[in-house]
Amino acid sequence: MVNPNGTIIFSTVGRTEYGFDIFSVYLPHFLNQSPTAKLSEERRLTDGISINFNAQFLDNDNDIDNNQSIVYVSERSGSAQVYLTKPGLTRPQLLQSVPQSKFHDCPIIKNNQIYFISAHEQPHKLFKSWSALYTTRINGKKENFARLTPKAEVDYSPSISQSGEFIAVASYGSRPWSGEFHDLETDIIVFRRSNPEKRIVVCQHGGWPTWSGNSTIYFHRQADDGWWSIFRLVLTDNFDKSGESYAPLRITPPGVHCFTPAALHNTNQITVATRRPDNKYRHIEIFDIELKTFIPVTLLLNPEFHHYSPFVSSDSTSLGYHRFRGTGESVIPYLEPISSPFNSLRMLRINGFFPTFSPDGDFVAYNQGLGPDSGLKIVKSDGSRRWTLLKNRIAFYNVWSPTEKNVIYTSIGPIFATAKATVEIARITFDPAKLTDKCEEVEVDVKILTKEVTGNNAFSSCSPDGKYLVFRSGRSGYKNLYVMDAVKGEFEGEIRQLTEGPWIDTMPSWSPDGKLIAFSSNMHNPKDESKFSIYVVGADGSDLRRIHIAGSDGDTERINHVCFSADGEWMLFAANMAGVTAEPISVPNQFQPYGDLFIVRLDGSGLRRLTWNGYENGTPAWHPRNDVDVGRLSLGGDVAGDELKGKFDEPLWIKCDL
Repeated sequence: MVNPNGTIIFSTVGRTEYGFDIFSVYLPHFLNQSPTAKLSEERRLTDGISINFNAQFLDNDNDIDNNQSIVYVSERSGSAQVYLTKPGLTRPQLLQSVPQSKFHDCPIIKNNQIYFISAHEQPHKLFKSWSALYTTRINGKKENFARLTPKAEVDYSPSISQSGEFIAVASYGSRPWSGEFHDLETDIIVFRRSNPEKRIVVCQHGGWPTWSGNSTIYFHRQADDGWWSIFRLVLTDNFDKSGESYAPLRITPPGVHCFTPAALHNTNQITVATRRPDNKYRHIEIFDIELKTFIPVTLLLNPEFHHYSPFVSSDSTSLGYHRFRGTGESVIPYLEPISSPFNSLRMLRINGFFPTFSPDGDFVAYNQGLGPDSGLKIVKSDGSRRWTLLKNRIAFYNVWSPTEKNVIYTSIGPIFATAKATVEIARITFDPAKLTDKCEEVEVDVKILTKEVTGNNAFSSCSPDGKYLVFRSGRSGYKNLYVMDAVKGEFEGEIRQLTEGPWIDTMPSWSPDGKLIAFSSNMHNPKDESKFSIYVVGADGSDLRRIHIAGSDGDTERINHVCFSADGEWMLFAANMAGVTAEPISVPNQFQPYGDLFIVRLDGSGLRRLTWNGYENGTPAWHPRNDVDVGRLSLGGDVAGDELKGKFDEPLWIKCDL
């Protein structure tokens, strides 16, 4: 099978704003509630490049630098890889992990062995996570890694006991993914490092386990009263032989959300991330189990930053976490190179939404956001320069005319609106000669193509000859597809309905030969407005059919943002077919933290995954050139971009008003 080629550009919800670095503090200052706790030195352990997260300290035996050596995940190479940093290193060291993997998570080093989650092995069926636990020697050969998760099962968030003998994971087991992403309802599974095949379910419904010593496990889950809480299990010495069942004990009180715990060894104290009803930020606190009291940590240091994934040194003297590094230290590149699974296919992430390439591929138009200031901007494809076409306008979903380098179509109005809400298709005309270093704003002519009284008109796609637009409209009371003249619009030209029915047809895309239009629709189950599949229809309205993807459960598909490759052989889209890659509560808000990019052939065969992470990826565009000039794009040095402000949200489904 010939590999796809060209350049794909896409957006990721919130990711460009994260700016995570890893920090540590001296724990006894806070445990003793010292009056100098506020002055406790917060040490930054990573270098401010890309995003750095989910770290662990090296064992004291391996770390002679007073808990300043960590193993962690960084996306500096264009995908999530495992790195080690310590005093004296001029740059982080890329550690041995699965060479072909585009996703690694939750690394731990114990007894010169590295353990980590990877998502490189495809499960036997769709709608299952690819995440599994692997291990290898730190200095071993690249091919000498072992999978500790059974082939048919899914594991997240490993933890290793103090002695290194026992491993705990949050496991989804072998059951199919239900589609849930608030509380995954994983189980806590424990096994011996020397016998990973014998897995013991020590507790049902639990996530993010952490060991205290060799017999006590803490974990989080959402309690029956709705509050995320920390629970404790105490295992007997022969737990894997006795067949005993264990009843977990809830240790944190209702009224405050607690998650992603990190336990201190052989003490009655744990560190947790919390969300309190009176504070919109996630903070790290110490919880004393005997006294049933919380001791604040990061609230005293950075009250208006979110803090994530606490971790504790083996001697219980250092506490680490990752957080936004702060403003003024780096920028968000306009465009960022992403590691691609195919050498013939270049991939870029844009700091915005709904990108569209100019016909020659030298420019990209996009919306800065999804709200009132979304506007319309153009950036050079090497990421070096940007111009504003529309500002202070709510705009979304853009398509550059394939035959005119000075025409872009966009939708003006609210993106998430009813069928009858006023949203209009606009034709934006400008002078490309104005795209110079001498100006930042380019004057445009805005021509509205749809009538205000027709309701919600959006998501247009231009025919290859540039003469027509297909778009979604709610004018009938239902959101179906229509075709109109790309210059005259419906004021001067004719309009015809392409699809009709009491369902939602949306996000159409014209094939390069002009014969087909692909789109997302729930016409197979109109009562469920959350599940969409790919459909195609002839440009004349004939031969409407659903694309049945090989191996897919059609009733589970949530497919959006379909577009074609230049040769018309492939379709690119965002979908939920790889399940959930990481525990969603451990990352900032993602509306659907299973939105990965895939391609498939027009007959539904040859499905291939393009992105791996815990984020929502979407709004892709595909240009035929893979030699687009991206020479200036890099993650360091003098990169053009936006100020990094750290504007991202906690998961919106974590309710603090229970």
